Amino acid sequence: MTPEELANLAHLRRARDFIDREYARPLDVPTMARHALMSPAHFSRRFRAAYGETPYSYLMTRRIERAMALLRGGMSVTDACMAVGCTSLGSFSSRFTEIVGETPSAYRSREHSAVAAIPACVAKVHTRPTRNAPSRIGEAGRAAAA
Repeated sequence: MTPEELANLAHLRRARDFIDREYARPLDVPTMARHALMSPAHFSRRFRAAYGETPYSYLMTRRIERAMALLRGGMSVTDACMAVGCTSLGSFSSRFTEIVGETPSAYRSREHSAVAAIPACVAKVHTRPTRNAPSRIGEAGRAAAA
C-alpha cells in the first residue's frame, strides 16, 4: 500500500469517526467529505470502496443502530426517531424495517432481556444492524414456504 493510500484511509477513518460521533446532527456528504479533506464525489467513491457502503448509508445504519438501543430501553418510536437525527417518522420507520427486518414498534415491544444479560461490548456486535444480511422477515417467509 502506498503512502498516499494510507493517508486516504486515515482521512476516511477520520470522517467515519466524525459520523459515529455526530450521527444525531444533520449531516450531508459535503460535510462528511470536509472531514476527510476530499471532494464530495471522491469521498463517496473512496468511502464505498473502503467500507462497502455509501457515506449516507453508513450514517443511516448508525442511526438505526442507536435507535435500536433506545427502543430496547423503552423510548417511544417518535422520540427515538428524533433523538437519532431523523426528521421524518415515515422515512425512519421504512429504513428501520428495511435494515432490521421488523417495524420499530414491533422491535420495541419484543422482549430484549437477553441483550441485557450479556456484556455491552458483545451485545453491540450481535445487535448491530447490517445491510448485507438477509432480513429476518425474508427468512421467516422462506421457512414458512418450505
